[in-house]
Amino acid sequence: MAQTVAANTKWWSGGKSPFNVEYGKLMMWYFLMSDAFTFGAFLIAYGTVRVSSPSWPDPNFVFQSFPFLGSGMPLVFVSLMTFILIVSSVTMVLAVHEGHHGNKKGVIKWMIWTIVGGLAFLSCQAWEWTHLHHEGAWWGRNPFPNADGTVATTNFSNFFFTITGFHGFHVFSGVVINIIITIMTWKGVFERRGHYLMIEKVGLYWHFVDLVWVFVFLFFYLV
Repeated sequence: MAQTVAANTKWWSGGKSPFNVEYGKLMMWYFLMSDAFTFGAFLIAYGTVRVSSPSWPDPNFVFQSFPFLGSGMPLVFVSLMTFILIVSSVTMVLAVHEGHHGNKKGVIKWMIWTIVGGLAFLSCQAWEWTHLHHEGAWWGRNPFPNADGTVATTNFSNFFFTITGFHGFHVFSGVVINIIITIMTWKGVFERRGHYLMIEKVGLYWHFVDLVWVFVFLFFYLV
């Protein structure tokens, strides 16, 4: 009985969950689950509207431009965006790995590269939004015809800017958090704590953002 009480006391005071997972990491998983429901609701709504529509704009026609190279390259630019985000996920894995080994310089190096990847992705998305806006696309406006040549509704642009914007906000938030964590690492905060668990937590968030983009890429650009 005394051992049980002691164990419970250690859980609450020491920040451990009953599943033998660090409390902050468990809370991050809860947050990501709730966020996944939000993204899932957006994508399900998009899929429902698209399936119920007789026709839909062709992604190969809508997303065929590349900065400084003009048009005629379907999905090449968004493929580059996807590659950048996947690479940033790899650099985050390397940062977490260095944290496990207590390598402060290694954590800083790979976190900086992760931040660079996030900023590069946001820059690409900003260009894509600006380009589509110049072509007349925005919330409530859709200049692109359906694949069968009929006039399209604004559902395509409404869903596109809402979902990609919501995801872009998550990437922006992740970049800000990564910058803060990198500064804390540079100042030796985690070194004094004796662990780099915070790198794992922000890593979970970053991997989630990357995973969500895979589904956005599949729904909007490929299907």
